[in-house]
Amino acid sequence: MPLAALWGDGTTSSSDGQQFHAGGRGAAIGDINARSGNEPGVAFYTHVSDRYDPFASRVIAATAGEAPYVLDGLLYHQTGLTIEEHYTDTGGASDHVFGLMPFFGYRFAPRLRDIRERRLHLLPGQESGQLLTGMTAEPIALGHVAAHWDELLRFATSIRTGTVTASAMLRRLSAYPRQNGLALALRELGRLERSIFMLDWLRDIDLRRRTQAGLNRGPVRECSKTYAKHPDRSDGGGAA
Repeated sequence: MPLAALWGDGTTSSSDGQQFHAGGRGAAIGDINARSGNEPGVAFYTHVSDRYDPFASRVIAATAGEAPYVLDGLLYHQTGLTIEEHYTDTGGASDHVFGLMPFFGYRFAPRLRDIRERRLHLLPGQESGQLLTGMTAEPIALGHVAAHWDELLRFATSIRTGTVTASAMLRRLSAYPRQNGLALALRELGRLERSIFMLDWLRDIDLRRRTQAGLNRGPVRECSKTYAKHPDRSDGGGAA
């Protein structure tokens, strides 16, 4: 048994972005992420397995949304990992990502910060019941999904084969006008997947624990790496 297998079986992973300052003042507003101060920089978006090893990383713009890059790391890494469940924070989640994940056999389990404000989307004609009163919005447009199903399959196949990257296509979809058929179909599919996930999240404490543990692996790895370089730092990364 490889030593790494003591940490995990290699079937779950998480991803998150980390900002790095580039020095000086940003000449272009596009180099600055307001959440990280007024200095220009870039972000590294990194995927980490349950064995604490990073298996994918890429540089993205400081102001770029993280969600389009979640699937890139899962699909295009060259390791022996077989990921089944993937965790992100709110920044890595979107309805388009929820909609695409099942095409590739992944279970998406983000920790949604604003889950109480999000609404469930049920199937047409489905009753919400008393427990879900006030928690639902318009039903899923199944007819629209069915009408564009072949297009969705071609879209997913192009990503799977590497003809186009997931991030490139998701960025393009998010820039399309709201009436774009494919973008709306994927959004509706994502709303369905997200609604199922939200119900699972509310009733399954093990899912919540797995997600939290998975998301902790990235920061723990960074602290361990910092401590290995600076063992005099008792906090693993802060000031002595």
